[in-house]
Amino acid sequence: MRGFETGQTVVRRDVHRSGRVWSEQALRVVCDTGEALVTACAPGAQARWPALYAQARAEGDRSVRTEAFEAMASGRWELAGAVWQETDLLLCKPPTAWFSINAFYVPDGEGRRLRNWYVNFEHPTSRTTAGFDTLDLTVDLVVTPDLTRWEWKDEDEYAHVRRLGIVSDTEHRAVDAARGEVLAMLTERSGVFAQAERWAAWRWEPAWPTPCLPRPAAAAERVAPEGG
Repeated sequence: MRGFETGQTVVRRDVHRSGRVWSEQALRVVCDTGEALVTACAPGAQARWPALYAQARAEGDRSVRTEAFEAMASGRWELAGAVWQETDLLLCKPPTAWFSINAFYVPDGEGRRLRNWYVNFEHPTSRTTAGFDTLDLTVDLVVTPDLTRWEWKDEDEYAHVRRLGIVSDTEHRAVDAARGEVLAMLTERSGVFAQAERWAAWRWEPAWPTPCLPRPAAAAERVAPEGG
């Protein structure tokens, strides 16, 4: 499948093993190479999230997130329209990796600054004509801007999705291996982290319009198999 052009709108979808879309987010392409697809979004970018997950974000109630995962396990959920808020996001996704490396930028005077790195453990990429599919596997690693300190996030939710069967034993082993790979990258300043200063200085291109989802919210939510 051909690569994406810089500035092009693409859609990241989290797709459940049933084939149903769990979430989708509009992004713009920063660069697309054999090593990684790098995309970004800014406040106002369109998304669709599970209604319970959106409620949890709005209310700051993590117990509702637990309900959302239970809905995921049952295969019954509804999607709600949403917009990305507050931060600029840079997302680097190596195609075969069980993780993506994200950078969050926040206002700083008249500009922006890197707030933190955020490693999201997820399925390897499956390319689509509109973007790429993956599946967030819940556990994350939060890293300071200077890469000197990090901490695991949402281990409790990861244990819960394991109990619910959302993350299989095979996926769990892949996540464990990916954890070790990411920690080695941090220690060695390799992979994406070899270019940490370059990415820390990245800024959203002012000429880019805010990313919008290319199809209406009423579109079908089941994904047909696609090659990637």
